[in-house]
Amino acid sequence: MAKSVGRSVPPYRERIVDAALQDVLTRLPAVWLVGPRASGKTTSAQRQAASVVHLDRPDERVLFEADPDAALRDRAEPVLLDEWQEVPGVLGAIKRSVDADAHPGRFILTGSVNATLDVNTWPATGRVVRMPVFPMTQREIADALDAGPSFVERLWAARLDAFAGAKPAPDVRGYLAMALHGGFPDAALNRDDVTAQLWFANYVDELVHRDAALVRHGVDAGRFAAFAEAVAANTAGVVGLSTLLEACRIDRRTASVYWNMLQDLFVAEAMRAWWSSRLTRLVATEKRYLVDGGLAAAVLRLTPDVVEASADWVGRLLDTWVVAQLRPEIAMSPRRPRLHHLRTKGGEHEVDVLVEFGGGVVAGIEIKATSAPARNDARHLRWLRDQLGDRFRVGVVLHTGPYAIELDDRIVAAPMSTLWA
Repeated sequence: MAKSVGRSVPPYRERIVDAALQDVLTRLPAVWLVGPRASGKTTSAQRQAASVVHLDRPDERVLFEADPDAALRDRAEPVLLDEWQEVPGVLGAIKRSVDADAHPGRFILTGSVNATLDVNTWPATGRVVRMPVFPMTQREIADALDAGPSFVERLWAARLDAFAGAKPAPDVRGYLAMALHGGFPDAALNRDDVTAQLWFANYVDELVHRDAALVRHGVDAGRFAAFAEAVAANTAGVVGLSTLLEACRIDRRTASVYWNMLQDLFVAEAMRAWWSSRLTRLVATEKRYLVDGGLAAAVLRLTPDVVEASADWVGRLLDTWVVAQLRPEIAMSPRRPRLHHLRTKGGEHEVDVLVEFGGGVVAGIEIKATSAPARNDARHLRWLRDQLGDRFRVGVVLHTGPYAIELDDRIVAAPMSTLWA
């Protein structure tokens, strides 16, 4: 008889969230990890948990549905309650348990749906902290978290000699391949290009036909799929709801509902426009993203040859990929920076990404699909620097070439691979 051969379990890759999760469990009784399905929340949480309950499994949730207080009692802590929103009554049991004993490190909650912890369910102040888990960055995929300061920390330090790239450096096709392969751990770490495409196709199908129903009962799967395609087609674009609803022929109320659904499933995100009293004529429209380039390509059934033949798609996917590298670092940075974009009315000036630190200090990022950056590629960053003076920390033109080049005062052109180098 032939022996069955199972797929070996790959070694765990450290995540940016790991250190913060471990630290907060020494300070607070409960942590809530949120993020898109299959982004690695459960895997990371299990490394910190002493016992695990998967509430999306009927055999494990039956006792919690019957008597959540009894079900929680005497479990080894921290207790991981995976997909807790499947049994909302478990929150009341956790509240009662924490009220009786609020020592740190008691519970970890994970969820792929943005179920709200409101004050009627759980007055969370001082008891729970919400921590996002995004798809993996290339820094995590490359197992390079210990290679040096993060890109966001280097922006704050503003040393122009700190933005060298990886060696050997990818070219534009290499960066696009990373964007198309995405950052969802199973697809990124365990799948070749062909099986990754199959993985994403199944993910999109589940998103439309199963996950959507978790946040809104009775949703029209066909119209929701059309709206998701409109969002994917405009990823990294400064676009209002009117553009999206016109693309799929739905009304404004439905478009607003569908956008909120994508956000509640953590697969779409809006980047707010930046505002400053020092600048006038700034556009207030948000910049919208799907959170993963591989997901965006899968929604639209884009292949590498289609992407490479379109300058528009090259730009959108590189922008989507770069921002996906920044989100986890921003979320876990002790400096609590925020991501914005900037555009003036008429499009005279625009900066792809602004990282705003405390006190209104900013770093600007331009994303260019060129291997030979020139001084003109930094013209919007120079304008912003001149407008803001000392509040402008540093400007970085991220490009697809191999070298870091100082372009101007406080402005450097850096390979995209500096994001993980």
